[in-house]
Amino acid sequence: MTTAPGDGRYGEAVFRPEQAGEGERIDFGALAYDDITMARLRALGAGPGWRCLDVGAGTGTVSRRLLDEAGVESVLAVDRDVRFLAGQARKPGLDVLEADITGPDVVSGRFRLVHARFVLMHLPEHERLVSTLAGLVEPGGVLVLSDAVDLTSDRTPGTPYTAMMRAMWQGLRTAIGTDVSWVPSYPQLLRAAGLGSVAAEIHVPPLEPGSPLSRFWADTWERGRAAMLATGLVDDAAVDAAIRYLASEECAALSAGMLTVWGWKAPEGTAR
Repeated sequence: MTTAPGDGRYGEAVFRPEQAGEGERIDFGALAYDDITMARLRALGAGPGWRCLDVGAGTGTVSRRLLDEAGVESVLAVDRDVRFLAGQARKPGLDVLEADITGPDVVSGRFRLVHARFVLMHLPEHERLVSTLAGLVEPGGVLVLSDAVDLTSDRTPGTPYTAMMRAMWQGLRTAIGTDVSWVPSYPQLLRAAGLGSVAAEIHVPPLEPGSPLSRFWADTWERGRAAMLATGLVDDAAVDAAIRYLASEECAALSAGMLTVWGWKAPEGTAR
């Protein structure tokens, strides 16, 4: 069943940053995905001399690793709520900006790297936002976007996990407009935004009992419980059973994947 996207917002209707443990939930996701993200950013050349923009920076793990491991010159970390970044503002090379990227002219300047992970899937006007982010890339720079792809299907065996993932995606779409169905079109959207040498990859970290990824999904379901119950697809007992399933040796499931796509802006004086 297709549901109309809701007009609530991430961080307001669900996943409120003031809720106890929300920073820890974000960090569980970082532990699951940061190594993958950093390997790609470094393979693209991120390093000394690069000015970087990290959109939806969360708790700042990617921003810090760009500075500490890749040795970039600077990172501007942007988020609608920067409470998890506030204590990091004094780190050399790291600037923090509290802003809504959907607004006009939020960020000034151009950057060698513009990066956003698990951000656009929660926002409307995808094509406009891709174009906006592409416009912040300097000539010769690269835009890197990552978002979730749902790997459940009608042929996926029924388990507490698959039932919960279906309820989660539908519940988040109704509550805050989350929509991962368009994520596979990222490469075409980057080309339409004027970028070249576009490529993409998908990574699926393993779901193992007690792993950061399993704990991330368990916390996500707890915090999104009301939205999932509202779908009518699951009840409280089903949510509790799915959380227990994630922590058990019975768990045999394929997590949502992370699609990462990148595209380059032509250097000045060259044709696209």
